[in-house]
Amino acid sequence: MSDQLFSKWASESRQVRKNIIKMIHYAASGHPGGSLSMVEILFSLMAEGGVMRHSPVTPSHPDRDRLILSKGHGVPALYALYHHCGYDITNEELMTLRALESRLQGHPDRVRIPYLEASTGSLGQGASFAQGVAMGYKLNGIDKRVYCIVGDGEMQEGQIWEAGLSSAHHKVNNLTIILDYNKAQIDGHIDEVLSLEPVKDKWLAFGFHLHEVDGHSYQQLTTALRDTHPTKPSMIIAHTIKGRGVPFMEGKVDWHGKAPNSNELELALNSIEENSTIGLQGGANG
Repeated sequence: MSDQLFSKWASESRQVRKNIIKMIHYAASGHPGGSLSMVEILFSLMAEGGVMRHSPVTPSHPDRDRLILSKGHGVPALYALYHHCGYDITNEELMTLRALESRLQGHPDRVRIPYLEASTGSLGQGASFAQGVAMGYKLNGIDKRVYCIVGDGEMQEGQIWEAGLSSAHHKVNNLTIILDYNKAQIDGHIDEVLSLEPVKDKWLAFGFHLHEVDGHSYQQLTTALRDTHPTKPSMIIAHTIKGRGVPFMEGKVDWHGKAPNSNELELALNSIEENSTIGLQGGANG
């Protein structure tokens, strides 16, 4: 993958971040921190030239890879990426986030949007679902990859660890779990609420093929996503910053689930417009 492609993504991601902030502002509720932290992860997967096989023209194409957003509260970022990639979500519809009768609910609802691969939101369940889908493909000899994005607060759920044990035991090598490790959850900082450390050692001990990367570096993310193992499932620990791209939100627990007011919206949009290097230089400490 080229520096030219990454520069294109970095430029395009500014509008995606703006849309995330505007959607949550107009809804007067939502989760900006964890939506902004995974923008580079989603671009590396879904944007033109990214790792995933998918098609906005034929969303149900049988050869598509699957993306399961286990941390369902981050779905504003996924909606914004669908819009960016050319799926049938218009700019006007983006601004109906969480409204009554809107397709764009606060957590993924595949009854309303069938190309959402799973209805998620009850934390931990998406990883188990992704493992089951990947295992089904493997048992049937179908060449598809399943990607699952989980949150760090979510990883405190026991179901995540059960999925990890099962995936490694059954050698589900077509599964990639990506941890959006932004170090904060609704109740506080991860290490204060319930530490995951040593998270790398734990997943290695399970038997995963593991990468630890800067989750705001396109180079590191795409390299890790493409490096799979012939017999092991993959885990990518992506160190990220909650609220990335909006300085007054970055690293702040308060912005886990709070909508910006009008003044904060303007400040956020200006900050995003001025920063065209996110994704090129990283920024999260691993």
